Amino acid sequence: PRLVDYQFTAQMEDDLDAISRQEAQHLDYLHNFYFGNGNPGLKQQLANKIEEIDARNISQIHVGTPQDADRQPVYVRVGKYGPFLEHGERRASLREDIAPDELNLEMALELLERAQQTDKPLGICPETNRPVYIKEGRFGTYVQLGNNDEDEKPKNAGLLKGMQPDDITFEVALKLLTLPRNLGQDPKTDSDVMAYNGRFGPYVKSGDETRSLPAEISPIEVTLEEALQLLAQPKQNRRGRGAPREPLKVFEKSPVTEEPIKLLDGRYGPYVTDGETNASIPKGTAVEEVTFDQAVTLLSERAAKGPTKKSKSKKKKTTKKKKSTTKKKSTTKKKSATKKKSATKKKSTTRKKAATKRRSSD
Repeated sequence: PRLVDYQFTAQMEDDLDAISRQEAQHLDYLHNFYFGNGNPGLKQQLANKIEEIDARNISQIHVGTPQDADRQPVYVRVGKYGPFLEHGERRASLREDIAPDELNLEMALELLERAQQTDKPLGICPETNRPVYIKEGRFGTYVQLGNNDEDEKPKNAGLLKGMQPDDITFEVALKLLTLPRNLGQDPKTDSDVMAYNGRFGPYVKSGDETRSLPAEISPIEVTLEEALQLLAQPKQNRRGRGAPREPLKVFEKSPVTEEPIKLLDGRYGPYVTDGETNASIPKGTAVEEVTFDQAVTLLSERAAKGPTKKSKSKKKKTTKKKKSTTKKKSTTKKKSATKKKSATKKKSTTRKKAATKRRSSD
């Protein structure tokens, strides 16, 4: 308490001023502060406090005390594997999305009650004869196969997106524990086709190829046929753009570019291209009905319109830049000419003065 007292701070400022005026020595000041001089120094004060401090007490936050028969307080404690709730003999892990200082007594008791229920198995797995639990952990609700004190490590599986703890029945828990699922073999690569519930959502995998599962297909229900159909589609990158698509049609070579004219499906609808010019297919025109002659006409009409507005704006910027450069050069030339005139005028004045001086002396 003495070190955070205003009087101590005021006295320290006076002592530092004295040191700055060389009326006191800084090493003496530090020595007395740490080891003491008549009063206990910082070293002794810390030693006294360490003896008083109870590590268990300082690593807990009191949440509240339920008004029941036991009247035992509820605490948030800091443990080896993260924060957890403690109420007498009851324990419950605290999820990462719950800040300890925002936790109230009602929420704490609900979490403790749910944790108590997780100690009772949902059922016994018919294949392994091991108990299946629903648990609450740091990262939320999950299902577990087996006990923590067994020789064989328990198998865990997280809930799928949108699932709530109340939705988890024994049958659903068993299905979740099948992940990752082996759906069968990919006939093209002879690789196992697997279904996963990943960090960024469910997906299927065959060899090095992966595809995200759409919202309507669950990894615990997806079939081999559905997985193979997804894997056959072009891979989508992070921005949602797929690999280059195959042309809808390929026509003869363009009379302009000597490249084959292609009919492609674009972001804003089908269009034709000769490698240099792109022309949209008019609305209402069926892709199957587009002919080579129509494609050539559309491309020539588009080319006749000239570059897009974007290109024109670039041209304007270039012209503006050129004008600006020309203007700078013109200004520089003017300045240079003015400088030369000034120098010539100075020389002329100097010559006149010298001539006048000579006449005067004559």
